[in-house]
Parts: sequence; structure tokens; C-alpha cells
Amino acid sequence: MSFRKERFLSYAGVGSNDKTSYLQNLSADELDSLFMEIMQNGIHGLCFSLYEDGQKPGDHISEAQIRRRIEIIKPYAKWVRSFSCIEGNEFIPIVAKEHGMKTLVGAWLGHDEEKNREEIDALIKLGKEGKVDVAAVGNEVLYRKDLNLEELLGYMREVKEALPDIPVGYVDAYYEFVRRPELTDMCDLILCNCYPYWEGTAIEHSFGHMRHMFDLCVHAGNGKRILITETGWPSQGEGLGGAMPSRENAMKYFINTQLWANDNDVEVFYFSSFDESWKVGAEGEVGAYWGLWDKHEKLKYGA
Repeated sequence: MSFRKERFLSYAGVGSNDKTSYLQNLSADELDSLFMEIMQNGIHGLCFSLYEDGQKPGDHISEAQIRRRIEIIKPYAKWVRSFSCIEGNEFIPIVAKEHGMKTLVGAWLGHDEEKNREEIDALIKLGKEGKVDVAAVGNEVLYRKDLNLEELLGYMREVKEALPDIPVGYVDAYYEFVRRPELTDMCDLILCNCYPYWEGTAIEHSFGHMRHMFDLCVHAGNGKRILITETGWPSQGEGLGGAMPSRENAMKYFINTQLWANDNDVEVFYFSSFDESWKVGAEGEVGAYWGLWDKHEKLKYGA
């Protein structure tokens, strides 16, 4: 079957642009075709996965490796999100800009003050060089309890002062912006991670749950620009509560999210670009299967 953009992107669906019930009735081949049509029409953004087998955070990654992967995703995404500014990650926004992409550039913060200083200095440098469209000061450091709120706000103030013409925010789970008004006030824009999967939500309820997460951030942001910096669904691995990984569920979640984002002009960075084997230890088996491409850089859907 051939799917046309004007038919599906304007499809009213079931309540609040939810296509869940409609997608349930599509065959595997129809889902593949719709996935490819959405990809070919282009999505807003992708979270960049840079590690191949045998590599992990802390390893220094070559510019050539990053360049190869940017060239793979460039035809499909307008923006790319990076998570760090050192150890080769600094090449991500540099190469993305060469390819005409916009960049959400993150400084990875944690317990190590020396590393934090390297990250902040590198983020500021990239910003002053014109490589940063949105700056993210930290990723889930409050969730991990790596920094307290005052420490995080101090880093954010420094970056905002150094880069006055670049929107500056902080990435964390959606509820942190509801619980911490001081954090929300400091952000120029809200950078929220929305994962129905990690809250054990079954695929048939996942879209409504994700929309609820987003709406909470819209309310907390009080008019500020809201970006979903991560959302996605794994293609295999162990389940969590009612959330079950599978190729079909991953496609349905991607399609539903992208059609809604397109209909409502929501900026979504899908997680993630490539499968990464190092995540098996960190998140269980399921951690290695969040990519749209597999670890061999082959597109997993739409075949």
C-alpha cells in the first residue's frame, strides 16, 4: 500500500490526534510503509548515538566516525541533539552545522567537578563559534542526584551570561519542571524527557500518557517554548510493567508521536538514532535497542 502525507498527517484520529486505535488495524507492511513515508518527509530531530560496539562513554570518538553517522541521519532530520561537549562529542555540532542541521548541544554534568568544568567551557566555546542553536546545561543530573539544584543553577547562570543570544535550558524528566519552579524560571525554554515506556505504560495507552507529560510541562512553562528532548520505544528486550518492547510497538509509538508532532508543531527529538550495545549493562537488555538504526547502521524499520 502507498501512504500519502496529506492523508495521514491531516487524519483526525481518535481524540487529541491519537492514532493508536487506527494503527492497531494496520498490517506490518502498512506500518513499514507509513514509517518510511514519515522518515522521507523528514522529522524534527534525533538524539545522536555515537558509540559503536566496544565503545562507551569516556572513550574518545573520532571525527570520522561521527561524520559517517551524521551523513546517515541528515536526510531524515532537521535537528540533532548531542549529550556532551568533550571526548569527540564536540564534533557532533560542528559536523551537523556543515550539513545544514540545527543543534541542541548538551554539556554532560555529574559528580566530577573537573569534568564539569571541561564540559561547560567546551559548551561555551562551541556557542561562541556559532555551533549551538540551543544549549542544554546538564542531562538528568537531578534525577540521578549527581548535583543539587543550587549547583545546577550556578552552571546555568554561567552559560546564560556567556551566551546571551542562545536559548539555555536543562534536560530532565517532565516532572522535575513541575516540582521545581526555580528550575523552570531559570530555563529560557523547557527541555523535557517523556517516556511512557519507563513508567510501565502499555503501548495502547502510551500516546495519551506522553501527551499528559507534555501538557504538564506546558502548564509549568507558563508560555515558554517546550521541546521534548527524548521520547521513544525499544524494539526488543525485557518488558517493564505493561510496556512491552517489540518491532511493531516501536513503529506504532514512533508513527503516533511523529504525526502528532507534525499536526501540532511540537519539537520532538526522538530517542534514538542508533542502537548502542554499551547500554545493556546500564539499562538491562532493553537499553541496547532504542535506535531507529541498528548497531550496524542499518535502518530497522520500513524494509
